[in-house]
Amino acid sequence: MRQTPTIIAFAVACLGIAVFSSMDAVVKHLSLAIGTYNTLLWRSLAGVPMTLSPWLLRRPTWPQGKVLRIHIERGLVAALMAVLFFWGLARTPMAQAIALTFISPLIAQGLAVVLLKERLRRGAMLGSALALVGVIVILSGQAMKAMDAEAALGAVAVVLSAVAYAYNIILMRRQSQVADAYEVAFFQNGIVAIVLACAMPWMAELPPAPHWPAIIAAAALASFSLFLLSWAYARAEASYLAPVEFTAFVWASLWGFVVFGEHVRLTTVAGAALIIGGCLIAARSPANLPERDILP
Repeated sequence: MRQTPTIIAFAVACLGIAVFSSMDAVVKHLSLAIGTYNTLLWRSLAGVPMTLSPWLLRRPTWPQGKVLRIHIERGLVAALMAVLFFWGLARTPMAQAIALTFISPLIAQGLAVVLLKERLRRGAMLGSALALVGVIVILSGQAMKAMDAEAALGAVAVVLSAVAYAYNIILMRRQSQVADAYEVAFFQNGIVAIVLACAMPWMAELPPAPHWPAIIAAAALASFSLFLLSWAYARAEASYLAPVEFTAFVWASLWGFVVFGEHVRLTTVAGAALIIGGCLIAARSPANLPERDILP
């Protein structure tokens, strides 16, 4: 089996977060237009054929036992996480929402030590600490203003989603050890679609034709991000890759400004620099430990 340097896995994970953050902007736009449920439902349904074809081309066998249970568990967690996050995102600025999710990597690093028996390396801890300082700098620069009830509920939903996402990171690592990236992407899309489809008789509405290009784009971005992150987590430990989540703030600030006119402060730039610095420290921390290569 070929070994992949962990720094390559780290870079691929960063790209996966960039793609996912771009999808966030598309989904926020759609959520404001057609609602969170319909956005996530039709995005997931559109993603099923996108991820099914690559998986079938590998002539797979249907997963059994433990593997299927992990697929189902992560799909259920992902559905809950997505509904909470995108409902909250539609009610809060992108940069603020992403900043609130930064508790996820820190929780995930602790969970990786407890659940996966991974070592928590000093470099990863220092990188996360520096990135967290960056988040604090960013939040300190936010104008203090009263939030209405809906915005406050949106913030609470994002925080709850962040807790679910921390566990999702652990499941991502477990899943990537027993299934390749093609299988992971297909089953997550499929299970999330099935879960959301349970409410179709009461909540589903067919989106107007002008919104379908954005729905397909969101599905494509989500599927590509799933593939990239699954590939990376098959080749590096969750505690090592968790800090890449902090880079999402850079992309959220960019898309928030470009798409929604949300201005970026000087403190945001300074905080982003600290976040990137923290990720670079974390990326240099481990030696190239042997990892099982799943893909050729």
